[in-house]
Formats: sequence, C-alpha cells, structure tokens
Amino acid sequence: MIAASNLTYRVGKKALFEDVNIKFTEGNCYGVIGANGAGKSTFLKILSGVLEPTNGEVVMTPGQRLSVLEQDQFKYDEYTVLDTVIMGNKRLYDIMKEKDAIYAKPEFSDEDGMRAAELEAEFAAMDGWNAEADAETMLNGLGIQTELHYKMMNELKGSEKVKVLLAKALFGNPDILLLDEPTNHLDLNSIEWLEEFLINFENTVIVVSHDRYFLNKVCTNIADIDYGKISLFAGNYDFWFESSQLIIRQQKEANRKK
Repeated sequence: MIAASNLTYRVGKKALFEDVNIKFTEGNCYGVIGANGAGKSTFLKILSGVLEPTNGEVVMTPGQRLSVLEQDQFKYDEYTVLDTVIMGNKRLYDIMKEKDAIYAKPEFSDEDGMRAAELEAEFAAMDGWNAEADAETMLNGLGIQTELHYKMMNELKGSEKVKVLLAKALFGNPDILLLDEPTNHLDLNSIEWLEEFLINFENTVIVVSHDRYFLNKVCTNIADIDYGKISLFAGNYDFWFESSQLIIRQQKEANRKK
C-alpha cells in the first residue's frame, strides 16, 4: 500500500496539488490521467520520493519495495544489460556482487566463510538462483534478444535501452510499481507483453499513460487529476469516461433546474 496524506505541492504561488488524500492498494492497477500540465509525472515523482511535497506526506507499508521506471538512458552505460535489469532489486544485486568479491579473493579467511554463508542464505531466500533466468525472460519478452544480454548498455540503441530500463523496473516482483509512459518507444509485440505482465501482476501498479487502449486493457482504477485534486474511479478508462460524462450531464441538469 502507498498513500498520499493531506498532500500539497506548490510551484511558486501555484498549488499543483492541494490537500490530496488518496490510497493505492495491492492487487490494483491505477491509471493516472489528466490534462497536460496537470501534474501526472510530478505526482509519480512525489510518490517515489524524488520530489518533496510542500505539505503532507507519502506513506508506504513498512518493508515494501518500490520500483520506478527510470528515464535516464545513459545512467547504466558502464554496466551489462543483464546486470542493469537485476539492479532493479538493489539488495539482491548487492548480495551477488559481494559474494563474487569474496569468492574472487586469493585467500579465504574464516570471516569470509561466515559472511559468504550469510549471503548465500539471504540470496537463496530471495530466489537469487533464478535471478538471471527471470531477467532474461523479461528481456526476451520485450524483444531484447539473448545475444544482447551480456553487451554493455552503451552498445545498445536508444529504443533498446528503454526496454532494458522497463525490464529493470519490473524485475524482482516489486510491491509497488510506478510507470511513467511505459509504452513510449515500444513496438506492438512489446506492448502486448507488458499488458499481459501487468494484468497478471498481483501487487500495486500506478501508471501514467496517454495510450487509452493500454489503460483500458490493464487498469482496474483511474485516478483523475483535475484542478489540484485527484478523484478515484473504479474501472478502466472507458468506464471513467462514461462516469465523468454522466457527472457533467447531472451537473448541467442541476444548474438548469436552479
């Protein structure tokens, strides 16, 4: 679970959000919509901790792991494609590298042996032995062929890097997944794979997208940003559209009667 409590965010004198209270729960995919400039991407940055709210707070269930689709295509240029994906679960990646460093030592002390045993136990508990296979399955699903998996990120084309960063965000079954325009630069097959992944994903997804078909396919709820408030609607994009049109008609009728 992740929630915004009495959240306000100001840019100069303008309040982009004002006293927003909203909760996102497990098992749901929330599509964040609103006019250009309404603050959709800014809201995701606040949820992820990249931006600090002016007032209020963001609350997460203790111990849960949040994963974000990053936009910087050059950040991981010095890493292999496979390592970049596994970095999506930082603790697992850190364990792998620490284990490798211990086993690479020419002399192996008792302390090294004890530490290695601790790491191996945690690694097994995190299903680390399947990490590379899981990462490769995601990359293949998104159209990154096996021969690219051990290439350096700086050897990939921009469209390929976008797919790797998406696989990184999805990797390791995060508890909360934040996706800002995930279908940008994806081909049709990759979009279909992503749709299927999100439909079967059992945790919390919050996604910003202008792709109405995509939102219809994956979303269980719509979060509509309008005039500094966020209204939550059950159902996909089409259901939200019908509901919002009904509300407008009811308001017009009420005004006519007055």
